[in-house]
Amino acid sequence: MRALTTLPLFRKSMLGLAMAGALGAAGQTQAGEVEVLHWWTSGGEAKAVGTLRDLLEAEGHEWKDFAVAGGAGDSAMTVLKSRAMSGNPPAAAQINGPEIQEWGELGLLGNLDSVAEEGNWEELLPGVVSDMMRHDGHYVAVPVNVHRVNWLWANPEVLDDAGVEMPTTWDELFAAGETLREAGYVPLAHGGQPWQDATTFESVVLSLGGSDFYRQVFVELDEQALQSDTMIEALTTFKRLRELMDEGMPGRDWNLATSMVIEGEAAMQIMGDWAKGEFTAADMQAGEDYLCAAVPGTDEAFTFNTDSFAMFQLDDDEAREAQKTLARLILEPEFQQTFNQIKGSIPARPDLDMSGFDSCAKRSMQDFQAARDADTLVPSMAHRMAMRSDVQGAFFDIITNYFNSSDMTAEAAAQRLVKAAELAM
Repeated sequence: MRALTTLPLFRKSMLGLAMAGALGAAGQTQAGEVEVLHWWTSGGEAKAVGTLRDLLEAEGHEWKDFAVAGGAGDSAMTVLKSRAMSGNPPAAAQINGPEIQEWGELGLLGNLDSVAEEGNWEELLPGVVSDMMRHDGHYVAVPVNVHRVNWLWANPEVLDDAGVEMPTTWDELFAAGETLREAGYVPLAHGGQPWQDATTFESVVLSLGGSDFYRQVFVELDEQALQSDTMIEALTTFKRLRELMDEGMPGRDWNLATSMVIEGEAAMQIMGDWAKGEFTAADMQAGEDYLCAAVPGTDEAFTFNTDSFAMFQLDDDEAREAQKTLARLILEPEFQQTFNQIKGSIPARPDLDMSGFDSCAKRSMQDFQAARDADTLVPSMAHRMAMRSDVQGAFFDIITNYFNSSDMTAEAAAQRLVKAAELAM
């Protein structure tokens, strides 16, 4: 399990080094250049981020791409911390959820209030999104999109060939899995990486416990909830899902698991709607070539992940103007629509026309608004939205070790989660 003192130690070292050098070093970029750190490297993701680069360059500025491969951004965050500690952070970095506040506390993020006021962000953005973009009352980041994480994707040809339907309950999923295996298919495509394990696990918790229980577990770190019968049931169900996966899953990237569904090797995948970007890149049509449904038992809830770019302080005037242009472009309709149609997500702005989006995206926007109104909108633990990064790291270790252990019981895993929560307080 990762040490829960990582963040405080990180802050102390950063405050001593980064504050002295960040402004001067960041300002050494060429005039009008914006170095952008992100982890969008798969086919669909790279195409999507290319739309932002094109828009920025069309306005006369230079985009310096700083892509770091690795789903969920773990590798990118490691590189960002190294760059920041050396006093040389990029102009913009893909940072999500509570980590925006962590970087804001270090005093390294720039102020976007003027851009936000000019663009009327306060009126355009849902409160749950805009709140995460601020530190100490000031805008320091801009949202790119809203992802739904609790999706189940399927290849309809595979389902039809095996004679099964899209499952709506866990019992139906396990029953379908047996039939699919007999028909020669992998029932559930998965990549054996900690963040992918956590993505599946949080959906199981939401399914069996509901949105209030989910918040108790992943946001409030409630110790009673963490060791409750509901959590034991969730851990047990989560481990059973391993029976539906193939032996080649350890270390597999998420997009390769999606490719198994695309190619008809596997029937289904539990993954956020960035997977839809891979289906789109393969020229597949929603509702025809692939199917989307909420993870069993989560139809009325919505686990969200908001990709965002935080802006670091710059000393160079022209570079600052280019940075502000980047922030403005991100929330303009042209980018919001084009990017999210490619990426698979929905716009951060709910006021935009959705007629050009596919059926899965239209449903996602409807479900997002319904969940917001019903208070069943929950932040993704697996994707940096629910808890501090050090606590998330501890949870990741416990979840993935339990998932891959032949002898760790659900009760033992629950007790380890309780211990991690205790140390985080």
